Amino acid sequence: MPPPRVLCVQAHPDDETIWTGGTMALLAATGAVVDVVTTTWAPGKPRHAELVDALRTLGLPRAPIMLGYADGGVAESSTRPPLTAAPFDEQVTELTAHIRALRPDLVLTTDAFGIYGHPDHIHTHRLCLAAAEAAAEPHLYPEAGEPWQVSSVYLVTVSSSRSGRAWEEVMAARGQADPDPAFSFGSPDDRIDVVVDVREVLDVKWRALQAHRTEFERSRTLRAIRALDEPVREALLGWECYLRRDLTAGGRALLP
Repeated sequence: MPPPRVLCVQAHPDDETIWTGGTMALLAATGAVVDVVTTTWAPGKPRHAELVDALRTLGLPRAPIMLGYADGGVAESSTRPPLTAAPFDEQVTELTAHIRALRPDLVLTTDAFGIYGHPDHIHTHRLCLAAAEAAAEPHLYPEAGEPWQVSSVYLVTVSSSRSGRAWEEVMAARGQADPDPAFSFGSPDDRIDVVVDVREVLDVKWRALQAHRTEFERSRTLRAIRALDEPVREALLGWECYLRRDLTAGGRALLP
């Protein structure tokens, strides 16, 4: 079987690297065609250019597709409406067209909680699942191209047992010794379907993450991750976990 075509759909520039960067680097190294759709931020903005650099570092030669909705917390990110405020059907049509054009076998996005409850992440999860289903239905959005059936969707989560302690250290390092309940997130190991050990490409993932320079300037969380000792950072970023949802009989594995 030839390497899969893969589409990663995430909310913000840097989400693709934090949650799926190692997986995408491993896939690209096997010859898989990997594309990224980012649902917020307009092309031409500084974070778009940083995302282009991050993807190149991960081994993805094609530029990201930006849906260009406004980041919920950054008004200057786009002149389009905020992601969570725009008409949902319009967004589904737009993403369905990209899925039909790219024809991915596998789609990666966040879990139903948006990993840690971020509204843009949750919305992107819902949008991605709706578009993955719609892409195969010929009666929906005929103007969006020929139907295409995605084989499997992989939903990013984190392992409570593997990385919970590391996230506590991140919260403490950012001045939050008693983590906010919103950061009590993750999935128990018996719910996780796939764990990808990305330690062999962790240096690549870390360099790609640091391409998001303006977010390091803005985000206390990213600065806290940068300040971690290497073993703790490895525990945080060295494994990528997924819930698997097959859309066809048998689906398709994430990695060979």
